[in-house]
Amino acid sequence: MAKKSKAEERRARAAALREEQRKKERRSKALKVTGVSVAGAAVLGLLGTAIFMELRSHNIEGVDEYTIDEYSHVTVGERVDYEQSPPVGGQHWPQWQNCGVYPEPITPEFGVHALEHGAVWITYDPELPQEEVDALESFYNPGDYVLVTPYEGEMDAPIVASSWERQINVESSDDENLSRYVQTYERGTDVPEPGAACSGGIAESAAEVEAQIDAQGEQAEAVQGAESDEEGADPENEDTTEGGGEEGAEGSEEESE
Repeated sequence: MAKKSKAEERRARAAALREEQRKKERRSKALKVTGVSVAGAAVLGLLGTAIFMELRSHNIEGVDEYTIDEYSHVTVGERVDYEQSPPVGGQHWPQWQNCGVYPEPITPEFGVHALEHGAVWITYDPELPQEEVDALESFYNPGDYVLVTPYEGEMDAPIVASSWERQINVESSDDENLSRYVQTYERGTDVPEPGAACSGGIAESAAEVEAQIDAQGEQAEAVQGAESDEEGADPENEDTTEGGGEEGAEGSEEESE
């Protein structure tokens, strides 16, 4: 009986050891499955965000996209021959146009610099009815990175909204695609200088800028009273000012005087 009892004890211990081993294996497997699930959820989350960002732009009908390879500074007064009209990026002058509403056309080389900072530039046919102009001007509120100006160059529609490397043409101010475009790309982050200032720059119209350049002659380097980026892009956003471009065309006049 004693020998049988010892044999039973050995079998019991062996069975207990096997059960403990199975429990360890089950716990290890559960941990691996949980780890894979968490990693998978993180990947799916990132993928979902990327898909959402992509679909967001695709929900806007009529957006044309371009590639801008050259966006260095050129000397003030040197005209840039832009491929698109109105332009969606490219070389530009060292100063940027202040965000805001302008009753007269602005200098394209300054407008493009504002696009580089994340602005949306809404341009319209100078013959557009006043009620349409008023509706377009309402897209700008103090602090917004939005320019609203008439445009005397060629356009494919009465109203064209441009941001860096993108553009949309619409027939009227109440087109939902226009409002979606402004909401999506205003303060754009996929620009050369995201977050850089949209105030403290140029507040003058194209005609006023041209007059200043003519007065300075060949030595023209800058428009009086305006800040500028000295050497091309500003990767550290040193020209950023808190609050954005609330001064616009009218509020910055005192700075420029």
